[in-house]
Amino acid sequence: MKQLAIIALAMTPVPVTAAQFGLPAGCTAYLTVQDRSCGVDHHFRCDGDVAGTQRRVSLSETGMTYMGQIDAETQWLQSYHPLSDHTEELEPNPLERASLSDLIATGADDYDFQTLSAEIGISRYVGRDTLTGTTVEIDGITLEETTYDLTAYAPDGSVMWQSEGREFISRDWRMFLSGKGRVNTPTDSFDRDNTPMEFIFPGEDGFLSTKPKYGCGVMMSAAPALQEFSNANI
Repeated sequence: MKQLAIIALAMTPVPVTAAQFGLPAGCTAYLTVQDRSCGVDHHFRCDGDVAGTQRRVSLSETGMTYMGQIDAETQWLQSYHPLSDHTEELEPNPLERASLSDLIATGADDYDFQTLSAEIGISRYVGRDTLTGTTVEIDGITLEETTYDLTAYAPDGSVMWQSEGREFISRDWRMFLSGKGRVNTPTDSFDRDNTPMEFIFPGEDGFLSTKPKYGCGVMMSAAPALQEFSNANI
């Protein structure tokens, strides 16, 4: 379960002012995404992973905020959260698996699964993704809009947080990309907007940049909690 944390520690140390983020050995990045709320994501694949597996690292102004791994159906396989220093791993037999294929084929996908964590215990995630039928173009990339409603439950069954809003999917990349949403916790509520602003590819200026470009300094009062919830798309 500590695999992603170990990989994160093994990465080449790169200060946030450096030109490029250092990936683990045997991994190749194919996409960098700059978002509207002072975040930059790097999507990559690693040798030895099961076919269809994708990994993502998210950075803020101060460093890495998330590292995750999904399969070809966008199931959350593993995730590491540096801000809280905990790792989560998908249970072996989810009650209802998330499926990008079902979402594309039927227009909606329900899921109900648990993640296992040595640090925080079992968390349950129950939700639904729905295609709105709207297609958008961002920085030359065509995406399909979705709505989502997701609730996270603690080991005792109490609600840790609930979020709803709109995201995007890419059929070509087989991934979700964040959009606008509202997060409700037992004590607070806040809005987030992690809509993509730029898609950057290998060889282009800004690929693997460690420096977010948009919206920095605007929402720092909500960090680090907002950064944790902002990574909930994978």
